[in-house]
Amino acid sequence: MNASAASDTSSQGYVADQRNDDVLIYLNGEFFKRDEAKVSIFDAGFVLGDGVWEGVRLVNGKIVALDEHLDRLFEGANSIQLDIGMTRAELTEALWQTFRKNDMTDGAHARLMVTRGKKKTPNQDPRFAMGQATIVIVAEFKIPKPESKSKGLSLMTSTIRCSTPDVFDLRLNSHSRLNFIHALIQAINCGADEALMLDPHGFVASCNSTNFFIIRGEELWTSTGRYNFNGITRKKVVKLYAEAGYVVREKDFTLAEVYGASEAFVTGTLGGITPVTRIDGRPVGDGQPGAVTQRIADLYDRYVSG
Repeated sequence: MNASAASDTSSQGYVADQRNDDVLIYLNGEFFKRDEAKVSIFDAGFVLGDGVWEGVRLVNGKIVALDEHLDRLFEGANSIQLDIGMTRAELTEALWQTFRKNDMTDGAHARLMVTRGKKKTPNQDPRFAMGQATIVIVAEFKIPKPESKSKGLSLMTSTIRCSTPDVFDLRLNSHSRLNFIHALIQAINCGADEALMLDPHGFVASCNSTNFFIIRGEELWTSTGRYNFNGITRKKVVKLYAEAGYVVREKDFTLAEVYGASEAFVTGTLGGITPVTRIDGRPVGDGQPGAVTQRIADLYDRYVSG
């Protein structure tokens, strides 16, 4: 299972761009060529997935929702007592410096990753960390594959459930993603693009890397938020649609209600709004991206480009 085998439709898919072969990677205040950027095998991120991250988009010279992303990063780091070692202003400058180094002004995406840093020995105990966080920024030219928007995604309901906060808090943008990778592998092996995941009570929660919405009539439904990612795009979509005068319901709903939806879509930083046209082998509505989804995508695109 590798990138060359990736479907034309994927919530994480993007148009290949040869410029990415030569991007410079930010690593602890220095820049390295792509194949020269390295962290220690004793790094807590490598050893345990001990760290937090954010993905941000650069559109028309603006980092979209930067404050919200930094809020989430610092809250996540604080919850696991990870000292980033940089202020918001310093991290912001590091992001801009990375974009400038790579001559990026539009159509770019950066993943900002922070781990607990190098450890004396590969174990779980954070007291063995040597005191300095590892900070990496990978900026790439990335725009979503047009096929994902025009065809829509296919989802499969996974047997892997979204967890309660006392088991694994999905509001943490943690490097640990094995449960979601497991769910995605199930979906891929069944011919789908992404996994639809239920909460511990059997209600629809989210997908393995995105948040999930359905449309019934012109009402927009999404989960209560108790068991899904703290999505910045999700919050913006809810706000924009409500401000446009339409009904938004954040509620528990079942797979049966999903199967009766007229449209569905997922949200994420890279893809924005991506239509869903099949779920568990069933067409959603008429099996084509719908008009209400496009209306919401237009609202979001105007916000991003504004």
